[in-house]
Amino acid sequence: MPPPFLPQFPELTPAMRSVLERIHRAPYPPTYTQTAEEAKRSYEAGSGVLEVPKAELARVEDFTFPARDGFAIPARLYAPSKEKLPLLVYFHGGGFVIGNVRTHDILCRELSRLAGCAVVSVDYRLAPEFKFPTAFDDAWDAVRWVAQHGSTLNVDSTRLALGGDSAGGTIAATCAIMARDERIPVRLQLLFYPGTAADLEAPSHKRFEKGLILEKLHIEWFFDNFIAREQRGDWRFAPLNAEDVEGVAPAWFGLAEMDPLVDDGIAYADKLRAAGVPVDIEIYRGVTHEFIKMGRAIREARQAHEDAARALAHAFET
Repeated sequence: MPPPFLPQFPELTPAMRSVLERIHRAPYPPTYTQTAEEAKRSYEAGSGVLEVPKAELARVEDFTFPARDGFAIPARLYAPSKEKLPLLVYFHGGGFVIGNVRTHDILCRELSRLAGCAVVSVDYRLAPEFKFPTAFDDAWDAVRWVAQHGSTLNVDSTRLALGGDSAGGTIAATCAIMARDERIPVRLQLLFYPGTAADLEAPSHKRFEKGLILEKLHIEWFFDNFIAREQRGDWRFAPLNAEDVEGVAPAWFGLAEMDPLVDDGIAYADKLRAAGVPVDIEIYRGVTHEFIKMGRAIREARQAHEDAARALAHAFET
């Protein structure tokens, strides 16, 4: 029997509908019913199931760099050749609670391969052990470190982009603002369905609150694990609250039509445009949050990989 919610969403592509039906039949508890540690393990265990084949690259290197408190932040460098290539610093999704370099390994490999650039994937510290603003502090420490140590990594950090998906997109957007303030040149912010708002008030949060990949209960669980309610207006957590975004790096948005976060992503794109920031936005029809990690099943994921890579390559050339 198909899941009872599917008739509410006739816009779903057949492939996306099939994925949702399989998820519905799988005997796994929802993330929001698990402990954070259980959720971390289960997300990692399932992270590669629907991914495209893993690209073999000339360079895949693990390293660490120092956070402001002395913690050694793990990171992984990808590059399709030994040449000194431009660099994308990538922040994985997972609601600031789950996800890591390993869960986003295939996606980072694919972006590196398609864009012909180096990628540094940052394993910032997660909640609930590390609450707001640790993830943002780790991320900003990463940006500053790679900007200063390109020669150490044999990358061209003068041609720098920032990217991420979901919570990682929030982090990338925040770091783009901080980079402007500290005069670190950034060619592009690459944002896959970023969270940008402090609340769940946009119409898409109501429209897609139940039955798809990311539900309202998931978002509330992530928020509650990561950040106190009185802190949620902070612009680092909610870039829509940033006072001034004039002069930040150009942005490419890859949004999912069937996603509670889609209206927040559009709103942030509009905020950037109103401040004179060049914006390119793609809304992938009939797919849900997390679709970019489903390239084996969802053709829109493969298209999004190619579109994002094209945006990166263009930004690095100009």
